[in-house]
Amino acid sequence: MTDSWATFGADLHLEPVGRGLRSGLMEALREAVRTGRLAPGTRLPSSRVLAADLGVARNTVADAYAELVAEGWLTARQGSGTRVAPRSAPRRTDPAAVPARPVRSGAWYDLKPGTPDLSGFPRTAWFRAARKALTAAPDDAFGYGDPQGRVELRTVLAEYLARARGVYADPERIVVCAGFAHGLALLGRVLRARRVREVAVESYGLDLHTKLLTDAGLRIPCLPLDEHGSRTGELGALRGAGAVLLTPAHQFPTGVPLHPDRRADAVDWARATGGLILEDDYDGEFRYDRQPVGALQGLDPERVVHLGTASKSLAPGLRLGWMVLPRSLVAEVVAAKGAADRTTGTPDQLTLAEFIASGAYDRHVRSMRLRYRRRRDQLVAALADRAPGVRVGGIAAGLHAVLELPAGSERSVIQAAAFQGLALEGLARYRHPDAPAGRDALVIGYGSPSESAWAGALDALCRVLP
Repeated sequence: MTDSWATFGADLHLEPVGRGLRSGLMEALREAVRTGRLAPGTRLPSSRVLAADLGVARNTVADAYAELVAEGWLTARQGSGTRVAPRSAPRRTDPAAVPARPVRSGAWYDLKPGTPDLSGFPRTAWFRAARKALTAAPDDAFGYGDPQGRVELRTVLAEYLARARGVYADPERIVVCAGFAHGLALLGRVLRARRVREVAVESYGLDLHTKLLTDAGLRIPCLPLDEHGSRTGELGALRGAGAVLLTPAHQFPTGVPLHPDRRADAVDWARATGGLILEDDYDGEFRYDRQPVGALQGLDPERVVHLGTASKSLAPGLRLGWMVLPRSLVAEVVAAKGAADRTTGTPDQLTLAEFIASGAYDRHVRSMRLRYRRRRDQLVAALADRAPGVRVGGIAAGLHAVLELPAGSERSVIQAAAFQGLALEGLARYRHPDAPAGRDALVIGYGSPSESAWAGALDALCRVLP
């Protein structure tokens, strides 16, 4: 079996079975140098960092580096680290005599938003929590379970959300789901069954979310957005809207928090009309310049549905999310989830419950908050030095930033980045079809690269900016 890991801009195809990890790593590095994916002079990550990324022993990487230095592929000097050795240009050969190599697909670096640094997943602490949780689990934990979710997880979530996000919650209000999209799909079904015909959405947001609503048979009128967030004072003009989907703590993708007056406007609208606010709190724990903005749900727990997820704080592969619901919605959402829709395994729920209760979740969030803040600061510093004409915004929180571009340049910058092996997305990608054309900008996900890939990704970004 071959495992493929993307590190510091090169895809390393390691074959641990039969050949050994060290041999596989050495061959992958030789191939990356031979094909030019690792250019002469490129500094490689330290053996400690690369070993952590690949999940192998540090000695495995150190020995591979040493042998490649001896072979002449790499150089190593005190204070300069390990680098790709300088090489003269190869002698030209008749193309017909050389078999063509497969064209590389995909990007060397990915700065698209939406994914955390997966190399930072706390494997050891998670394994420790899983072992403790499963050892203590009752036999019924391995049955089909309650579609509302394990009470152990709902209990610790209620305490954590109240403490960390200012959410008014008790275990009976919480429904565990398989991430935000799953929760939104369930709510779409419930709203349609309640004869709601329209859910207002922000003029910039994820098309996946709007598709989930339209798939439920709901129309999605567009709510204008400016530097203070969505203009919630205009909800009253949307006569058919029975709910609104908002990202109040850190608007996605523009990065602005919803102004306090507009928070109040949204709640006033919901109270006056009987409408619902669907609060997407996708990265509320990651705020850098001041205390996190509290959840909107605390203003009126009977009119706001709070949706959270472990996808940004831990990893999307866990498929763990939650909804804190008005009491009047709980039974309907649980019924919509139904006996056939138990998409989150109970062992993972018990593990997350133990992970939170032990304090490991708080420690992990603090650690990742420092990592992402450091990357944000490095991004801002690099732009000031190498692309001073590019203004950066939306950086007070979250895992992405918005880079303002000269008018008309968004598409050309993205195309230039693709030629450099860098995957980017522009602001236009997130614009609602009915929203007017806006400014040109990039939405940079600085949380996505691994630690060893971050420096190369940042350098590649600066090279393509105007």
